[in-house]
Amino acid sequence: MAYQGVILDVDGTLILSNNAHAEAWVEAFAEFGYEVKFTQVRPLIGMGGDQIIPKFVPGLSDQQGKGKQIADKRKELIINKFSKELTPTNGARELILKMQSVGLRLIIASSASSQELSVLLKAGHIDDLLSQDEATTSNDAESSKPAPDIVQAALDRLNIPASQVVMLGDTPYDIESANKAGVDVIALRCGGFDDDQLENAIAIYNDPADLLTQFDSSPLAIQAITTA
Repeated sequence: MAYQGVILDVDGTLILSNNAHAEAWVEAFAEFGYEVKFTQVRPLIGMGGDQIIPKFVPGLSDQQGKGKQIADKRKELIINKFSKELTPTNGARELILKMQSVGLRLIIASSASSQELSVLLKAGHIDDLLSQDEATTSNDAESSKPAPDIVQAALDRLNIPASQVVMLGDTPYDIESANKAGVDVIALRCGGFDDDQLENAIAIYNDPADLLTQFDSSPLAIQAITTA
């Protein structure tokens, strides 16, 4: 069955921001007296703060107390410091335009907050292509990836059966989240995870440009042929 919709992850998929998120977590934890190394937190990027914070400080929550202060500091660092260094992944804008041109409906599913997402889309030079009004963020989910909440919220907004939707992501948490919601995933290596970690994706490409180059033989090609 042809795919009718694509759920888009942002960090690591459309914007080279995963390392920045890890650095922001390191700084945020340090400000409140916790030593967390880059190498410890980097493999967890793709999860939200509700998942990451208690892994390093059991008992803390990103919703209250010191845990919330850490989460807020990380967001502040991304918005005010690291966003200046962010760049789009190779071919991100062109791939979005291609998917739109063949009639695929696109929606964002990100663990970022709405405020943070706005900054990220501008950094990726794609804020004019993707409507934040149609995005699902941490505000729409009780639990972040790898829980299915954010993907399910995106499905609900698309109002398309899960079997006709595919997700574009870059982390094993995207894949786990989407699969729990019954959605296939096309994975990209540009987020920094290796193929073994992305093995449950239906296809793996280097980055958006690689997927665009191979679009006609990709899982999205049936949709492209159908609407051509």
